[in-house]
Amino acid sequence: MSVNMSKGQKVSLAKRGGGSLSTVRMGLGWDAVKKRGLFGSKEQSIDLDASAMLFDASGSLVDSVWFRQLTSRDGSVRHTGDNRTGAGEGDDESIVVDLTQLSPGVTQIVFTVNSFTGQDFSQIENAFCRLIDQTTDDELARYELSGSGRHNAQIMAKVSRDGSGAWSMTAIGAIASGRTVEDLVPATAGHL
Repeated sequence: MSVNMSKGQKVSLAKRGGGSLSTVRMGLGWDAVKKRGLFGSKEQSIDLDASAMLFDASGSLVDSVWFRQLTSRDGSVRHTGDNRTGAGEGDDESIVVDLTQLSPGVTQIVFTVNSFTGQDFSQIENAFCRLIDQTTDDELARYELSGSGRHNAQIMAKVSRDGSGAWSMTAIGAIASGRTVEDLVPATAGHL
């Protein structure tokens, strides 16, 4: 059973029957708004990029995974590939996190989305991010990326480890500006 999250909401990622998650997948999906023209509407391609930033307890960036670096240095976080159009159903881009292999120094993973081609979110519809238990394919949480506007990036959500090793997800939904994950690092500081 999935939890539909609202901005700022936090949910535990403990398994329903007890135990802890081992591998999660963050899925990002979107559609481009059709452009209206003199002769009707036409499809457009919008290249949104999902990224993951790995932070330690002091808020320092440890590593990042995005379309130019598809795997974290320790191999625990893997981007499944770049979708440059948003075409198709379901997740357009995914990032898989093996929580059991993640460096113990990493306490937070912040997921972001940005428009590499520069279009703003007023040209995007049906955008969402969701967290899936990779071992069972059960959707744990879903966050609709609302707030269409003139921004071209968004800090979507974070997955955090507490002192006992349990994980939780927080929907952030903060607008930002930047065409790559590198541009978004400063904007994440207020959400750690």
